[in-house]
Amino acid sequence: MALKILVAGGFGAGKTTLVGAVSDIRPLRTEEPLSEAGRGLDDTEGVARKTASTVAMDFGRITIHAGLSLYLFGTPGQDRFWFLWDELSEGALAAVVLADTRRLEDCFAAVDYFERRRIPFVVAVNRFPGARACAAQDVSHALDLDRGTPVVLCDARDRDSGKDVLIRTVEYAGRMHTARLLDAVG
Repeated sequence: MALKILVAGGFGAGKTTLVGAVSDIRPLRTEEPLSEAGRGLDDTEGVARKTASTVAMDFGRITIHAGLSLYLFGTPGQDRFWFLWDELSEGALAAVVLADTRRLEDCFAAVDYFERRRIPFVVAVNRFPGARACAAQDVSHALDLDRGTPVVLCDARDRDSGKDVLIRTVEYAGRMHTARLLDAVG
């Protein structure tokens, strides 16, 4: 069985890093160098060391266990590429919204997107060096998440940490889809 998971979040939150860290295959990346032309469009505050950006998507695959693989689609983070999200989200079981506490407000658009489309999602707080530490409940409150939406801490560079996030995402999506089916029947 193969399940489609989106990896979303703000510009520079670590989407490409997460997909690359967990993928069993060499990930497909559509990164382009940041240019002078995009300087006025891309808010690099807090991510000044970022030199490239995803312009279409990232793709990777991870086998969680025999018989279960996840196809990971990393979304672009800049507003000007949001038109791709509708295509990328088609058929997705769930999503991971990567959050950077240095730029937490960048998550609002992704959270709103998945809530409106009723796509289950987990917020994964990517722990960046030098970023303030936040408790999961504080992030949940700051993002005004629906009760029960999981918030987990992670390191997008670490395969095991990323794999844990994906397992939590699949488990949560399974519970949400089951509850919706039961509501529809009951």
